[in-house]
Amino acid sequence: MKKKKDKKLLSWKEAYAVNQKAFRLLYRRYPQMFTSRIICVVWEALTPYVGIYLSALLIEELSTSRNPQVLARLVLITLLSAAVISLLSAFLIKWRDTQCAGMYFKVKQIFTKKLLDMDFVSIDDTKTHEMLSTIDQNQNGGGWGLYRVIGNYEAIVSAILTLLGGIALTVTLFTQPVPESAGSLTVLNNPLFVLAVIFVMLAVTYIAPALSNKAGSYYAHRADSHNLANRLFGFFGWLGYHQEFATDMRIYRQDIICDKYNSSKTDTFGSKGIFAQYAKGPIGFYSAASAAVSVIFTGFVYVFVCLKAWAGAFGIGSVTQYIASVTRLSSSVSSLIGTAGDMRNNASFLKLVFEFLEIPNTMRQGNLPVEKRSNRDYEIEFKDVSFQYPGSDEYALRHVNMKFKAGERLAVVGQNGSGKTTFIKLLCRLYDPTEGVILLNGTDIREYNYLDYLALFSVVFQDFKLFAFTLGQNVGVKVSYDKKMAERCLRKAGFGERLDTLEDGTETYLYKEFSKAGVDISGGEAQKIALARTLYKDAPFIVLDEPTAALDPIAEAEVYLNFNDIVGDKTAIYISHRLSSCRFCDDIAVFHEGELVQRGSHEQLSADTKGKYYELWNAQAQYYH
Repeated sequence: MKKKKDKKLLSWKEAYAVNQKAFRLLYRRYPQMFTSRIICVVWEALTPYVGIYLSALLIEELSTSRNPQVLARLVLITLLSAAVISLLSAFLIKWRDTQCAGMYFKVKQIFTKKLLDMDFVSIDDTKTHEMLSTIDQNQNGGGWGLYRVIGNYEAIVSAILTLLGGIALTVTLFTQPVPESAGSLTVLNNPLFVLAVIFVMLAVTYIAPALSNKAGSYYAHRADSHNLANRLFGFFGWLGYHQEFATDMRIYRQDIICDKYNSSKTDTFGSKGIFAQYAKGPIGFYSAASAAVSVIFTGFVYVFVCLKAWAGAFGIGSVTQYIASVTRLSSSVSSLIGTAGDMRNNASFLKLVFEFLEIPNTMRQGNLPVEKRSNRDYEIEFKDVSFQYPGSDEYALRHVNMKFKAGERLAVVGQNGSGKTTFIKLLCRLYDPTEGVILLNGTDIREYNYLDYLALFSVVFQDFKLFAFTLGQNVGVKVSYDKKMAERCLRKAGFGERLDTLEDGTETYLYKEFSKAGVDISGGEAQKIALARTLYKDAPFIVLDEPTAALDPIAEAEVYLNFNDIVGDKTAIYISHRLSSCRFCDDIAVFHEGELVQRGSHEQLSADTKGKYYELWNAQAQYYH
């Protein structure tokens, strides 16, 4: 496997720009979520200073005059402020938690919406799936990407407010002079000494998060290695939980393969892997150094504050205030620097996110409405159509010319890779031709409203999907569906006998993800449900891609026998590798190596002994003698 290069950090300017872009994206979609979180952060950042200030006053009073009335008043104010703060905190936290519920899915929805709006040609591109998979791994493995943006902005706001509050309560630490009677300790009043102390505090405050960021950068730089290991573990670590793989797992002892990826000490997450080496080396060193520097800073603050108190610059109550506020001040600066570094580390992951979200839609979106014809009188024509998949130099289809009218039964046959599925995707306008034009009633299909044109087709693809919803919802593809129509379509598709055995009829859940009473269905039954779905849509064109591949011979014969009744007055395009199923079609189109090489009825094509159809037909016919 080729080793991938470490990720490079973006410049601070680029990092700021991409983080701002991410913030705007999230805020536009979920403004209340951001508002609730920021208000909570403001509240949590500033309210501790109320307690610090009141505590300092209490201690000062206790250490000096000890006036009972003053003490009682301070205690009452402290208790009331604590109660009000707690009450408002509970309200704000509840509001924030309500708005942030399902945060993972809210971020996921951004990518889902993009996929739904994306040109199918982009969705079908492996690069798109690789990009989305990498984004998922970045988020699920290291927490990088959009999800991290929210926490970082919270931390920035909190750090700034804490910093301002800390400055307000700390400034007098440096301005209150030591009395002249303090002797040699009056050096603490020297402006140069004060500046030196502030410089040391700021330097130490900067060093701690800088060291921590350096440790974290090793994870960011090796994100590709982390993601690959996470994907391997996500697959091999849970393979034994999949019921559909259980037989192969046992017959071929595939658990041994899984064990290789799950137990190796030299793998990425192993005790001898790359991150373990980092933890023992640079990550461990920088993390330990960061913690040590933080402790040194705390000690330095204690020494400075206590010296000024010892010299008589302020009382014991102020010691509490200054130590608490300076510590918070330092932590806010550290947080500010640390978060800025984390945002810079995250910027390269956000760049990939926007690379995905900004994949352009290049398909022309026409505005002509498709005429709704009650007699389904539509004609489609391919005129010199050729197609290349993105990034490929080879043509999947070349110079296809054909025309078919409403009510026809067209079979499309050919070997694997001959262009059959590409032809269907062009017909349904999932792709646009690289060359040539496809016409609907004499008009370029790109001139029509895209959704109007898609509505003309009901399709059963080989890789169709049924969901763990009710049977009727799978047929109607709606939450609220026409129950009688769904039942009628299921019976027409050959699912009637099984439907009669279901106590809840079309309200029966498929599979058991959402209902214990859900039913499992066979591959053949799934195909019948998918066929019923195409009938429910009642589109003028029905496309069937190997619709009987999972059916037993009797069920398949039943579909063939009732094909005309099933399809009705619709135009049917039928793709199959079983040429015996083509005999009930009016017309057969034979594809070979991306070209339309023959067209005609079964009798015509099977009589051409030099044609491709004759070759294919006889290759299968020998097994039926």
